[in-house]
Amino acid sequence: MVYHEIVKSDPLKLIISIAGCFLAAVIGSVATTPNIPIWYEFLSKPPLTPPNWIFGPVWTLLFFLMAVAAWLIWRKGLAEPNVKDALSIFIVQLVLNILWSVSFFGIRMPIFGFLVIIGLWFAILITIIRFFRLDNIAGWLMVPYILWVSFAAYLNLGVVILNR
Repeated sequence: MVYHEIVKSDPLKLIISIAGCFLAAVIGSVATTPNIPIWYEFLSKPPLTPPNWIFGPVWTLLFFLMAVAAWLIWRKGLAEPNVKDALSIFIVQLVLNILWSVSFFGIRMPIFGFLVIIGLWFAILITIIRFFRLDNIAGWLMVPYILWVSFAAYLNLGVVILNR
C-alpha cells in the first residue's frame, strides 16, 4: 500500500492518535518546563547528559512515532483479537510517561521518578511485544522510544546518586 493510501484509510484515527500522544506530551511538559531553569539546571548530572535543547526535539519525534504506531494498531479494529489489550497497555505507558514527568520534575523527587521509569520501561516493552504480534511496523516504531527511555533511566539514576 502506498503512504497516501494508508493515511487515507483512517485519517480520523490518525488525528486522534496524534492528538492523544501530544496531549500526554503537553501534560508532561507542564510539569517539566518550569522546573528546568529553577531546579534541574542546578543538579549534578551523570556523564553523557545531553544539553537541554536536545530533549524537546527527541521527545517530539518519539511522541509522533508512538502516535503512528498506536494508529497502525487501532486501524486494525477494536474487534480484532488483541487490539484492545495492545492499546490498553499503550495507554498505561502514556500515563506512566506523564507520571514520570510529574514525579521527577513536578514534585522534584528523582528517586520516585526512577521507580516510575522502571515501570514505564516494562510497560513499553510489553507494548512493543503486543504491537509486534499485530503489526511489525508498529512494533519497530516503538523501539526508539524504549531506547531513549533506557537512556533516560540511566540519567535519572545518575541524578539520584549524584544528588543524595
